[in-house]
Amino acid sequence: MSTDATIQNSIDKAATTVGSLWPIHSFVTANPLSGFEDQPFGEAVEQAADLLGGRGYPSAETFRTALERGQIDPDTLEAELSEAGYGGEAPEALLDRMADATAHDTTAADTATEHVDRVLAKWLSAFLDEGSAHWAMPKREAGFYTAFRGVTEHDDEIPDEGVVTDLPETPAEAIETVLAPFPESQWVPIFEEQLTALPGWTGYIKQRVDDGGEWQSTYPISLEGYLAARLALLDAVGADIEPSNDDVDANPADELARAFLRAWEATYRGDLVEAVSVESQSLADSDASGRPDAQLVFCIDTRSEIIRRHIEATGAYETHGYAGFFGIPMEYQGYDADVSVDACPPILDPQHHVTDFPTDDGTQARHDRWSGIRAAADEVIETLEANAATAYGFVETAGSGYGLALAARTLVPGRVRDLFTTADESVPDEQEFCEPLVHHQHTYAGDLPVGLTTEEKVEYAATAFDLMGWEEFGRLVVFTGHASETANNPYDSSLDCGACAGNPGGPNARVLATICNDPEVQAELRERGHEVPEDTVFLAGQHNTTTDEVELYDGDVPESHAEDLAQLRADLATAREHAAAERAASMDADGASVDEVERRAADWAETRPEWGLAGNAGFVVGPRELTSDLDLDGRAFLHSYDWSTDPDGEALEAIMTGPMVVTQWINTQYYFSTVDNAVYGSGSKVTHNPVGNVGVYQGNGGDLMTGLPNQSLMAADDQPHHQPLRLSTVVHAPVERVTGVLAKNGELAELLDNDWLSLTVVDPTQEHRAFHYEEDLEWTPVSEEAAPEPAAPTTPAVADD
Repeated sequence: MSTDATIQNSIDKAATTVGSLWPIHSFVTANPLSGFEDQPFGEAVEQAADLLGGRGYPSAETFRTALERGQIDPDTLEAELSEAGYGGEAPEALLDRMADATAHDTTAADTATEHVDRVLAKWLSAFLDEGSAHWAMPKREAGFYTAFRGVTEHDDEIPDEGVVTDLPETPAEAIETVLAPFPESQWVPIFEEQLTALPGWTGYIKQRVDDGGEWQSTYPISLEGYLAARLALLDAVGADIEPSNDDVDANPADELARAFLRAWEATYRGDLVEAVSVESQSLADSDASGRPDAQLVFCIDTRSEIIRRHIEATGAYETHGYAGFFGIPMEYQGYDADVSVDACPPILDPQHHVTDFPTDDGTQARHDRWSGIRAAADEVIETLEANAATAYGFVETAGSGYGLALAARTLVPGRVRDLFTTADESVPDEQEFCEPLVHHQHTYAGDLPVGLTTEEKVEYAATAFDLMGWEEFGRLVVFTGHASETANNPYDSSLDCGACAGNPGGPNARVLATICNDPEVQAELRERGHEVPEDTVFLAGQHNTTTDEVELYDGDVPESHAEDLAQLRADLATAREHAAAERAASMDADGASVDEVERRAADWAETRPEWGLAGNAGFVVGPRELTSDLDLDGRAFLHSYDWSTDPDGEALEAIMTGPMVVTQWINTQYYFSTVDNAVYGSGSKVTHNPVGNVGVYQGNGGDLMTGLPNQSLMAADDQPHHQPLRLSTVVHAPVERVTGVLAKNGELAELLDNDWLSLTVVDPTQEHRAFHYEEDLEWTPVSEEAAPEPAAPTTPAVADD
């Protein structure tokens, strides 16, 4: 094997130690330790602590707060502590011991390495900038390593020593030169330590390479080029790059922390499973019938649980949960957008290019006129601000006006929002004059076909109906995407739809509604057994998760459904008032609920416009009736599923291998951002410094922050809001069917075997009893007294074969 190939293979192996990081404008929640998921959770966090320095378990104070709040059942905790060898000892004393054992590393920082980090961060931010900088780094088109070679002799911070004085033409040559004194057996650990030195930047490079895209193709960068530059700089400052051979020492507090964490998780899971089991029995005994006035399909997002409860309380409405990209793995380009975005989960690749095309010339012209005026004004202001010759004059002339505007936005943000809303209403939104170009165009945008074939449209519609177990349709069926509203917030995309890769879900909802309204598609669906009534109309909408307003895209709703639509609008307004009141209370907000959430959305000084998915802890897969009578406090993902309409288990397999994995990513992002925000989160929003439209610093330089800010997790500095628990999944289906899914999908079973999440099945065919997954496809009855005869299956089997 050539040296170049050996270097690349070693880099690829080492790169698994850093998680992927998406750009801040399209923030994707993901497990920061995704490269360790093939290991048991305990071992993974120990290795990550050694490489990244991050804590893997909640602190003693976090556990103490949970105990005080009654979130950990004392009997459950006693059982877990006894199993861990701490039986009979007082929890408070054990927490004191845990706090004492959690020692922080006081090793002095390596000043040479810090210097290298600072220099690298400076040139990485210049090279990877996505349109924020007015003066570009030279030679970006040639790639990072070549551009870096070009600036080394002009940077006074780079010593004229070592290999950097005459950098080889290729990254591989530079790496080989620096690694010459080291045997190949040490290359992977050397690369691991250097990649984890700035895990934010390297995680971003890793994802950018994997994703490709316009910025990567125009200004290419690779981990090999990055490592070549880093190793050359380390050589120049005389830093020691020999990897540490010390074995990973487990934190002595970790064993205790694991016992407390298991008890906390078991307490939450026990309450959830018991409630679902009771509702499962009630569901079997009920005889629900009758056509709903309307059906609304929301994303499985935890924030949807709140608005769904309040909508159902206003009338004869059904709500359903479905992954927020609505099953359409597409690349979407809006009417005014310069670039397209991936509107599907990061575990999927887009399969179609969908764009908006105008259908109303008059409305389009009005939109273009106002948008053009606004764009021209923005361009003039940006030019004046950026031009050294005009910047001071611009400030002199416009300063007083800016001052008044800033004061208004600070003192009366709600009124400013009303003003902007009124102005925006004069400019038509694109859904008012555009339709998504859904029909197959026999053309390509890059590598993706534009639009969908009839067969593909039928497949996506049928899959949606199958996954949700639909057998009846209302007169109105609303696919409701979601997006957030916030001001002055670099992390705004983290509040949008995670299933749409940090983008709004409205476009996906519009595509599925357009598909389902297609007469040709409906005819094919009827052939498949989906009897869509002639009077059923599908439409799209978008839920604003900050204000709980649901906007309906109703341009194609016929006059025959005008009364249905008017009633739905009125009931959505009522539901919004109640949901906003609940949401405002969770933030200890004062004032009228709707006014308060609108103020928070508009206030550019508001660090916490909404809670996002904070609090997430559960994922329930089953019919809505299992949870419709439960207040889950906005903490559970809810995916509709009816086991009785899925005899071969294909729908269940799709849910468990797709949405369940995505929710586990979200859950672990929140978990690790909470347990060690300095390493896995992003610190305080107050000191965020956006860089290059790709991420944020803390302060004026250094590494990109990789996770969620403190304000998304904490009610106050000493008052946690998010409970850092691993995801508890509850599936309503025959246990044999779930076992079969796991047997066919080894990576999914591995996640469970390694304790990255838990799984409990409520089996409607075994008297609604619950079974908890242990490992190796084995189950344990949740209650020994309720154990069935025979016991739950321990070998793979699929029901109804």
